[in-house]
Parts: sequence; structure tokens; C-alpha cells
Amino acid sequence: MAVLSARDLKRRYDERKILDGVALSIEEGERVGLVGDNGAGKSTLGRILAGAEAPDEGILARARQARVDYLPQEPELPADRTILEVVGASLKAWTAAMARYEKATEALGTTTDAAELDRLVTEQMAAADAIEHEGGWERLHEAESIIGHLGLTDSSRVIGTLSGGERRRVALAQILVDAPDLAILDEPTNHLDIPTIEWLEEYLCQTFKGALLLITHDRAVLENVTTRTLEIHDGQVRSYDGGYIAYLEARAERAAHAERSERNRQNFLRRELEWLRRSPQARSTKQKARIDRVEAVRDQDGPARKRTISMQTGTSRLGRTVLTLQDLRLERGGNVLIEKLTMALGKGERVGIIGPNGAGKTSLFLHLLGELASSHGEKTIGINTKIGHLDQERSGLNPDLTIFAMLAEDRQQVNVGGESLSIAVWLERFLFDRREQRARISTLSGGERARVCLARLLAEESNLLLFDEPTNDLDTSTLAALEEMLITYPGSALIISHDRWFLDRVATSILAFDGDGHVELTAGNYSDWKERAGAPVAPAESVKARPAPAVTKPIAAKARAKKLSFQEERELEGLLASVESAEAEVTAVEAVLADPETYRSRGDEVAILQKKRARHQAEVERKMARWEELEGRKAAS
Repeated sequence: MAVLSARDLKRRYDERKILDGVALSIEEGERVGLVGDNGAGKSTLGRILAGAEAPDEGILARARQARVDYLPQEPELPADRTILEVVGASLKAWTAAMARYEKATEALGTTTDAAELDRLVTEQMAAADAIEHEGGWERLHEAESIIGHLGLTDSSRVIGTLSGGERRRVALAQILVDAPDLAILDEPTNHLDIPTIEWLEEYLCQTFKGALLLITHDRAVLENVTTRTLEIHDGQVRSYDGGYIAYLEARAERAAHAERSERNRQNFLRRELEWLRRSPQARSTKQKARIDRVEAVRDQDGPARKRTISMQTGTSRLGRTVLTLQDLRLERGGNVLIEKLTMALGKGERVGIIGPNGAGKTSLFLHLLGELASSHGEKTIGINTKIGHLDQERSGLNPDLTIFAMLAEDRQQVNVGGESLSIAVWLERFLFDRREQRARISTLSGGERARVCLARLLAEESNLLLFDEPTNDLDTSTLAALEEMLITYPGSALIISHDRWFLDRVATSILAFDGDGHVELTAGNYSDWKERAGAPVAPAESVKARPAPAVTKPIAAKARAKKLSFQEERELEGLLASVESAEAEVTAVEAVLADPETYRSRGDEVAILQKKRARHQAEVERKMARWEELEGRKAAS
């Protein structure tokens, strides 16, 4: 049964069409992901489905008495209330039932009237049933547990003293405690560290019973939690079964089908137009139907070409020394954040930095930028090292300037990869067309602001990038372009990120903070680090290929001597050809992965291609093991 359904939803902002006849439904207990480019309308659709915004047209229906909660990107909470008071407000019915129970229990200890005793016992039992119906006797303790798991260690803090990220966590805790029939969560993992994200994934999969609509760019969360994916593009919503990987596979197949159809259309037009040119008499009435058919096909729209972002960066030559730290100790507010950190960053290294919020990750960047002094140790920055910095707040943008003016403040040209580009052309590579470049910074979404910051930063000739949560607010297409830029970046990078998918793709080593001052550097990406740490890696947390299945165990001597059956003889005859076919598939996929154009125009498909290669390789090994088994039995018999 659908907990919520929508039909023919339409929404415009000024002249821009955001939703154009959207239809969808979400079933009870379903886990649905919503993806799309920045500005495609994901948050708008989320607000409309939650009832926080009205559509211009269309019908929105909810199941009777269904409760829908919505987590916006910037929640509004009462500033004078404590965290526990705000979160506990979700337990209105439970609190009222508990008050009834306690009142009846207290009265039972003071009355002696038989009739009153019967009434109070009945009232107490009814209140107890209501408490059970609202989740049981430990609901307040569960609320405090959820608050703690979301990194809010002091539930008595007043909302007005919290940061923006902490307020989002309070709003998220409020929804989880309320346990609605449908939770619509807009970027729920922003400002969460990796342990908290992993706890949230487990809670949503194992404990939360309602339906979910997750509006997020966190690809690991989408893969680990969702069972269906909605894509919004050009005002329309298309549904795909499965999580993020299944969505990418299906979308790639749909795009390939559209390209094949367009090639067929163009071939048909070429043949028919050639026929028309050769045959003036074909313009007779007898051939009018054929001409009409040609014109109808000619007037069809081909598949729309999706705009893709193109990231490059100007880099200056790195010297032998990039960055070294020796016995570094950092303190803030009397707390030791880093104790005895020693590391040397080499050319081309990309270090992913992980750890709990408040552990000192951003403080390390402030130290490297000269804004925070160390209490002990040495820092050496190479003579040729030029640092480029992207902070979490995307600061440095003047809200009163246009996008174009923001980049043209201190330069007229951008020099990257041996090219000299105008500001307008450079911005077009970051998906800002000439009209959009006139928009003021104050009107931009979070993702658009992030793209402006990236365009500004990558125009500099830096060779050491400091990225603090670079994936926040970026859509999957921009993330893929950023990943490819970093993978081919000739300089070095330090990257603070909670995005496990991103770290698996770009990190060559992990610098892990434990929150108690200990910091450890290990080689490999996030999944490698987690495996070494002794924690199991969830299947979708890494875009690396899964290991091939184990080869068939050697069979016993007695079994080897058994003569092959007729079916096995036929199977053996075709196995080598089948192996060759599977090897050809591996070679074909590897050719695509080796092509730089794949990463520029199809970056979000790379993980799928890697998994496809692994599947074909596993098939090769399985078939070879089977061939060896059958060939051995045939020789022995």
C-alpha cells in the first residue's frame, strides 16, 4: 500500500520549469533514493511531498493518518529549548500516556474506595497499553541514545548555542525518535563523520520501520540503504529498481539504447534522403506517404546530450620536499588534538583524512595555513609548494557579486593545461552558461556555490590542495569530475572527507584521527584502512572490484577417475571457446577503463565498469577451473 503518491506535479520558479508532470508513489516501508544534478529540483520535490511547499499543479495523496516528517537542509528549531526538550517533543503521545500512568499509579497508593480502585486500575492498564502502542517503556532512553549516537554528547545544551551542523543532527534525531510512516531526509549525512554515518545506515536498515526518501549525494549510503532509485532530470522523474549501482547500470543501458536508436534514425534519414535526391519522380502522390514518413522522422528530437563538467587545474612544479611534519603537537582550548604526528607528503600522494567531528582534522589545515600555532614539533613546507585551500563553509565568496565578477576580480584569463581561457569559457566548463554567469552569488544553491569555489581554486597554480569536505552539496556528476581531476592531478592533496565512496576512489593513504590525540597514517584507500582496523567492510562501501569466487576444490582421486557423462563431454568441448569469450569481455571493459575520455564524460560509470570487469574475470576463472576439472577426469579415465 502506498503511504504517499503524487500525480502530475508541476512547479515553476519565475521562467524556470522545475517539475513538469511528476508522478511517483512510495510504498509502506520502502527505501527510496532521489538523485539528480544540482538545481534539478530534488529539494523542491522533497518539500512538496512533505507538504512544506505547494505545487503549482498536481495531486498529492497520503494514506489515511500517515505521518510524514521532513529534514530540510536548514531546519528551524526553537532557540531557547534544550536538545532533549526538542527531540522529546516528538514523543507527545508517549509523554501523555506516561503522565496518565504515573498519575493513576500515584492515586492507587492513596485511595481505599473499591469503586475508585477499579477505575484507577482500568485507567492504569489503558495508559500502559498506550505506552506500549507508542513504542514501549524505554522511549525516552532510546531518544537519549539516538541523540548520543548522532554526536550530541550533552543533551542539556540549548539550541541557540549549537552550530548549523549540530542543529541538523538535532532535527534528524527528532525524526528518528518520532518514527513517522515516511521520513523525507534532505542530505542527512552532511556534517556527520564516518562512524555516525555508518551508525545511521544501520539504524535506517535495521531499526527504522517507516518508509524513507533519501535525497543525498552520498553514493555509499544510497547503495547500502535504498532499494529503489528515483532520478530527476528536466522536470521528470524516472524510477529504477535497486540501489545506486543498479541505477547506474540501468541508466547506462538506457543511454546506450537511446544512442543506438538515434544512430538508426540517422541511418534511415540518410538512406531516404538519398532516395529523394535520386528520384525526382518519387515526389509523386504515390510516394507521398514515404515522404511524410521521412519528414516525421527528421522532425523527431534526438536524445538530449547531458552537460558534463570538465575540471582541470593549473599546477606549478613541485620540489623534492612537499610537506613534512615532525613530532607535531596541536592543542586547542586545553585539549590535545594531535600528539607526535610525523609524516612526509610525497609528490602525487592523496591523503584522505578521517576521524570524529572535533578530533582536530580542520585544526591541522589551519596549522598548515599558518593560522594555528603548534605547541611542539616542526613543520616544513617546500620552497616550491603552493597551497590551494577549499574550506567547509565555501568562504571567500562575495554574495553581492555575480559569478563572473567573482572570478574576474583578480584575473582576466585562466591558464590550465597549456591553454589560456577566458573567464567565461572557464566557467562554462563548470556548467555555468553565459546567462547563469550573471547570477549573483547570494542566489546560488549550496552545490552551485561549491562549483564556483572549485572554479576559483583550480584556476590558481597550486600544487598542494587542502580540501575540507569537498563533496558536500556536490551532485554525482560533479563528484565524478572532481574524482577524475584528483586521480590525474600531478600535485599532492590532503582531503578531509566523510564520503567513503570518494575516499575509495581517490585516496592513496588514510590519515586517521581517533579523537584522543592519536593520528595514524596507513597506505591504501578507506576500505583498505577499515579492513586493517578489523571492521568488516560493507559490500557497497568500496568501488573496488569484489574478489573472484574461490576456485573449485580439487576432487578426490576416485571421483577423478569417473568417466565423463555425455553432457559433460559436450560441456568440455565448448568450455575453451566460452573462456575466450569471457576473456574478450574483460579486454573490452579494460579498453574502456584505459581510455581517458571515459573519466571525462562517463566518470560516474567507472565504478560500474570496474565491477563489470571483476564479474567477467571471475567468470573466466570459474570456467577455467571447470575445464581443468573435466579435462583431468577425462585424462584419468
